[in-house]
Amino acid sequence: MVLRNIQGITKPAILRLARRGGVKCISGLIYEETRGMLKIFLENVIIDVVTYNEHASHKTVTSMNVAYALKRQGRTLYGFSC
Repeated sequence: MVLRNIQGITKPAILRLARRGGVKCISGLIYEETRGMLKIFLENVIIDVVTYNEHASHKTVTSMNVAYALKRQGRTLYGFSC
């Protein structure tokens, strides 16, 4: 039986992210909702990263490709000069 990769984002990992964001209490329904939103976000970023790689004719994804993809979506990643 194949386990869906999104299930690899565990409840404790989601809880740690929420705690870092200042959340004190989490409903049990939040975990699946968070996984769904994270999947959509990652799919969009990966599509942009692959587009940058194909345009540059590269086979290896670099951190700059990810920084450019995030910047394109309006989420500037500080610490990278792009």
